[in-house]
Amino acid sequence: MKTILVPVGSSKNAKSHLQYAVDFAKAFNAKLYVVQIYNVYTKAGTMINVDSIIEKESKDFLDDHVASIDTKGVEVYTRTFKGKLVDTIEKVCDALDVDLIILEPRTNSIKDEVYLGRTSGKIVKRTQIPALIVPEGYTYRPFEKILLAIKSAIIKKERVLYPLSSIKNQFKATVNLLLVKTAHHKKEDFDLNDELNALITKTTIAESPTTFQAVLEHYKSNNPDLLCVVRRKRGFFKKLWENNVILKKDFHSTQLPVLILSGLK
Repeated sequence: MKTILVPVGSSKNAKSHLQYAVDFAKAFNAKLYVVQIYNVYTKAGTMINVDSIIEKESKDFLDDHVASIDTKGVEVYTRTFKGKLVDTIEKVCDALDVDLIILEPRTNSIKDEVYLGRTSGKIVKRTQIPALIVPEGYTYRPFEKILLAIKSAIIKKERVLYPLSSIKNQFKATVNLLLVKTAHHKKEDFDLNDELNALITKTTIAESPTTFQAVLEHYKSNNPDLLCVVRRKRGFFKKLWENNVILKKDFHSTQLPVLILSGLK
């Protein structure tokens, strides 16, 4: 894992989140891009160059933000971009060849009951960028036990397992696989290819209406310090994907980091 990106919002957790990202990047000897995306809507005929003012203020804010934490020798770059959040994030990640984006659960929400706010929710829901959601106030430590929950092991995309394998290898973690047999299960869904099979320490098969429910039933017995799931239009967080905001009451493992891989197919 060579390049990591952290979008910065205005949450009270921003400083500790950035410190986590720096600590995580250091473990991989990765570059870290700290970015802020803004959009400006001005009336025609406006004399002031609002763009340049906001760009400068945003860049100054990011530089001060980075200066407030211990970068520990990590290469940290600050960047500001104008545009719509999702489109711009995707273009930036493509241009910088980003391997992972590290997200705060609530980048701009003030409601205590919220798990994923609108900003982080949009990025998770509407992009295919591998993402690590780090709980508020979470202190960096190497992952030792990973729980990977999927309902189909069919892999058609290249490098889709790269973030998971990088984390496993870096921290010498165990990866337990939870295969979820739903009503629409097909026999080939549980055929593991060599790449996936090489990552797995133990496999558990569970019957459940959804991957989400199976995780709620099994993650405590596995006692992981990282949960890994796969983006699917109707997969994990099935009902929660409907809105960008995800509430804590609908996702009970809010103290557990979550690694979200891009879709396997």
